[in-house]
Amino acid sequence: MKLAVQKEGALLQDIRDAPASDDLHIWWLGQSGFLCQSQGRHLLFDPYLSDSLSIKYAATDKPHVRMTERVIDPSDLDMVAVVTSSHNHTDHLDGETLLPLAAANPSLVLVLPEANKEFATARLKQRSIPMEGLNTGTTRKVNGFEITGITAAHNSIDRDDAGNSRYLGFVAIVGSWKVYHSGDTLWHPDLVPELLALGPIDVMFLPINGNKPERRVAGNLNGMEAAALAKACGARVVIPCHYDMFTFNTDTPDEFVTACERLDQPARVMQNGERFSLSHAYL
Repeated sequence: MKLAVQKEGALLQDIRDAPASDDLHIWWLGQSGFLCQSQGRHLLFDPYLSDSLSIKYAATDKPHVRMTERVIDPSDLDMVAVVTSSHNHTDHLDGETLLPLAAANPSLVLVLPEANKEFATARLKQRSIPMEGLNTGTTRKVNGFEITGITAAHNSIDRDDAGNSRYLGFVAIVGSWKVYHSGDTLWHPDLVPELLALGPIDVMFLPINGNKPERRVAGNLNGMEAAALAKACGARVVIPCHYDMFTFNTDTPDEFVTACERLDQPARVMQNGERFSLSHAYL
């Protein structure tokens, strides 16, 4: 099992010690989970901080064997104002992560697709968590953050009877920074136009595990596609994710790194539990 760069008490102290300045501080918490802080406010994208899937699938023909150790107990993250869930898959909407997180943060708001609120309410029935629903192109101001929904295709674009997208990415204004978390998605015709319409993006979090039907799960961008998407959108820096969590559904960042170098696309490959801090002078 891969060890985290820092975890538990050391990681928590690093989060608390990060200055409440105009800089952007980013921690990768594994899979698609990123904690972002600027100006003292914390936004947590799509956390999965339990072993719920490994336990659920342990005795099946598709075991979810964890590759990297958990970096922190979600109940310790008592500084989070907003948490997102891009879709209903458990590694993006995990009750064993969200319930203790909500208990530690009484003012926490869960931002998710409008189409998924009923499902999320049922999954989190042990506790009522305030929810803010988004659709493609919808923008909401939530606990100090401005967040816009972006269409995602996992593997297809899926909408409910009211036309609300079941899979979304999020563009969030974090302090003076514009950050895009794609959720799980393939490249689709609306993706670049929707992103370009929102102006320059400072940081993009993109999956790189690819789309392989033999895994029997919905797929994502691969490393080359993630690099190309970041370049097409003029991202100031792109960070890969959705790998090194489960042995059956992963990839290495090698293709991503090579493609970014070829395209002259700035990128940062993070380690679990690591902090990456950006200042506007850096960019």
